[in-house]
Amino acid sequence: MDTDALRLFVLAAEKLNISAAGRQLGLAPAVAGARLAKLENTLGADLLHRSTRKVSLSLEGAEFLPYAREILAQEDAARAALGQGKTRPSGVLRFTAPSTFAQLYVAPLLPDFLQEFPEMTLDLRLSDSIFDLIEGSFDLAIRNSPLADTSLKGRKLADDRRVLCASPEYLARNGTPAHPDDLTGHQLIAFKHQSARPLTGPDGAAGEFDPRRSQSRLILDDGLTQKLATVAGAGISINSLWSVHQDLQSGTLVQVLPGYEVADKSVLWLVYPKANVLSPKVRAFMDFLIERIGKAPAWETPADAA
Repeated sequence: MDTDALRLFVLAAEKLNISAAGRQLGLAPAVAGARLAKLENTLGADLLHRSTRKVSLSLEGAEFLPYAREILAQEDAARAALGQGKTRPSGVLRFTAPSTFAQLYVAPLLPDFLQEFPEMTLDLRLSDSIFDLIEGSFDLAIRNSPLADTSLKGRKLADDRRVLCASPEYLARNGTPAHPDDLTGHQLIAFKHQSARPLTGPDGAAGEFDPRRSQSRLILDDGLTQKLATVAGAGISINSLWSVHQDLQSGTLVQVLPGYEVADKSVLWLVYPKANVLSPKVRAFMDFLIERIGKAPAWETPADAA
């Protein structure tokens, strides 16, 4: 398969402009159009829909795009192994992450990364909804759930310790739970689709945080909104320590049942589609995030050591 034509297709799919993709590769518009047409003829499928006004991906093109990217990544890695081709990471990296975490910890680092890797472009999709990496043609994602998808690989970014929190005002009005059984009399803020979470206490004592067995009248699907509602006094919630550590230090939130741990061993993972090789651009961003975030997570650093 003509990898130069694949590279042209990937650029055209990203820019939705065949002429611009061709110019980037030093091709005249007519030559770029002819080369794409030849690739489509070879594959027996229309990859792009063209009109006088715009270019769009066909269904077949959207399905083929991640495979085209992988073929090019394999070629680049093979050339790099032989000392050929570009030695610096380059190209567009599509990245998705939970919005609150990305806003707090990833976004402030982006200028440094872009300065260090001037030939790379970052295409970010930030949401608490989980995108399918294969269907969405994503190169890399941050996930804070177990790696159940066998089509993905992952590297640990950091631990994702969870704690129970409430505002001082809420506890003053409703009392402070001393045991997990006391939670049944409280307003628990539930995350959408949240099941009971096991709690482990002193000497192996067990309990659970189960909104279904309590006065749960608030169900949310966004981590930042959950924290803000907790700060406002709406109830008790489970939050990642990275989200609330500054609130705990300032006193706007209080840890509830501090002797008990949320026993789900949550981890922040950097995940990517399973492949034989890892492209230079993905490796560069992963190494950067692990170095700048994972080596010494800010939320695990004592306030007096910051």
